[in-house]
Amino acid sequence: IPAEESEDEPLAGEERPDTRLSDRDTAGGNQEGNKEGAVTKDTDGDGHREGQEAEQPDQTPASSNKPRKKKKKRKTKKNSAGETVEDNDLEDIDSLLERIEDPGLVPQSQGGIITDSRPLLYVEHRNLNPENELKRYFGARAVLGDQRPRQRQRQYVRSMWLTAPKNTWPRYSKTGITMQLLDTRRGVQHFTFEHHREYQQVQFKFLDAVESMDPNNIVLLLQMNPYHVDSLLQLSDVCRMQEDQEMARDLIERALYSLECAFHPVFSLTSGTCRLDYRRPENRAFFLALFKHLMFLEKRGCPRTALEFCKLILSLDPENDPLCVLLLIDFLSLRAREYTFLTRLFQEWESHRNLSQLPNFAFSVPLAYFFLSQQEERPELERSQARERAARLIQLALIMFPSVLMPLLDHCSVQPDARVTSHPFFGLNAQISQSPALNQLTSLYVGRTHTLWKDPAVMAWLEPHVHEVLRMVDAQDALVQEAEHKRKIRYQSAPRNIYRHIILSEMKEATAALPLEVTSQPVMGFDPLPPLDSIVSYTRPERTSHPSNESTLSLFFRSLLPNFNLQGDIRHDGDEEAGAAQDLNQGVNRLMAAMRDMLANIQFQEPPRDDNPEGDGDWD
Repeated sequence: IPAEESEDEPLAGEERPDTRLSDRDTAGGNQEGNKEGAVTKDTDGDGHREGQEAEQPDQTPASSNKPRKKKKKRKTKKNSAGETVEDNDLEDIDSLLERIEDPGLVPQSQGGIITDSRPLLYVEHRNLNPENELKRYFGARAVLGDQRPRQRQRQYVRSMWLTAPKNTWPRYSKTGITMQLLDTRRGVQHFTFEHHREYQQVQFKFLDAVESMDPNNIVLLLQMNPYHVDSLLQLSDVCRMQEDQEMARDLIERALYSLECAFHPVFSLTSGTCRLDYRRPENRAFFLALFKHLMFLEKRGCPRTALEFCKLILSLDPENDPLCVLLLIDFLSLRAREYTFLTRLFQEWESHRNLSQLPNFAFSVPLAYFFLSQQEERPELERSQARERAARLIQLALIMFPSVLMPLLDHCSVQPDARVTSHPFFGLNAQISQSPALNQLTSLYVGRTHTLWKDPAVMAWLEPHVHEVLRMVDAQDALVQEAEHKRKIRYQSAPRNIYRHIILSEMKEATAALPLEVTSQPVMGFDPLPPLDSIVSYTRPERTSHPSNESTLSLFFRSLLPNFNLQGDIRHDGDEEAGAAQDLNQGVNRLMAAMRDMLANIQFQEPPRDDNPEGDGDWD
């Protein structure tokens, strides 16, 4: 009886403070309590059980009946789930699970007062679930609805951080993807995904399906392999082009689920110290699935969740940033009203990443300081400091990137005054004279974030700073000349990750500014603009037919007659050299026959006067 009471009493919320006091007073009696309780379970997980066992025995008869009922309920619940493990083992399992799951929540509980003590790219598990954000907006009843009974029925589904498995998905089985730990350098762990032999065969079939240009072939491949990641990514793009947003989002979530099931036991989403190399083709699917997922989340109205996924992508490779999420993270921070995070990112990374030379940071950071200065719950000193920083940074941004102002006002449907319109500094010449690479960055920023500037209070704050910049330009300030010199030297050509980001973002303003060498090559949704220095671990085998070995005449006929094949049914066997000449003759004969058929089918349009001997000279 004392053992049963000791594990159930901590469930009462009002008795927990007393148990914490008793833990200190009766530390020596814990060992005896553990020996006496042959059937015990640490339900609270915080060590409250040992303190309860040392409590006074005169309280036991008064409260022993109710805990027994709870104990019976807990036992029947476990039996119904089919577990036949002894209670001592359950105690060890529960304590281990709590130790494994708690590290993601420890910084929140212990360091919740000082959030700046966490790493900059620390990711919180609870913020990866869009339902948590929707619950804050609409309430749990409106979001969950009747989902709870369904979740109880399906108990074999693994619990995931990135996505929640759905009942409509096919049952998951091993796909052939695993994750390996390559090495650990300076406290940073480098991982990589690996494709097993069976998965490589599916990958080759997928590449054949892509080359066929028929989405139905990808659908057939997914019916046989429902968790093939590249097929899910490619078919998601097809569904999105066909305006089936729900199916497109579902396919991306299924791809994330497949990849998360292959995680290494040591791989952590939250620590910010795990790296993946984008140069390896096996890793790219994870980057792209995360990026496409956050884009769906942002459109769905979950900017806080999208920001957490953006931090996760950036933490996987912060040095190279293969998808250039730095062009997006400021917008998500402003939409999610995480102004402190944006200003902290700017302060910590400006010295070594020159974030102020990106138009999106140059304009978004002062906007974040302005919003901080408007928060009345902050002390007046902080608000005044934020106001000063916002004024200084927005003037520097207008001097460095004058081509942003007029398109931004145009998108916001704001007519500037005569002085701004007539001044050449912000005029059309500012947009024409800038390099194409800078034009892509400014167009991307204006097209993406112009809605944040439509607030009348923001425009009222921006107007005096625009006039101040014009005054500095007329006075020939040294800052203006220095900024013009920087614009001419820098932004000569954009790196490949910026092109990749623009293609994935699908912003019309920025896509129109892409150079011809990018738009002329085919872009696949499962691997847009692959790196030029890719690390290839396995290669695709040679195809059975070799069109490149055909003659020019044969290629010409293949372009006219797609079904024509010069080799016919030639079998490439090394030991059948005797029939090689006969096969070649058959191929030539088929070529001549195809020529005759084509020439025989050519019909010329005869003049109408021959068809109408009486002809009146009028052509139809």
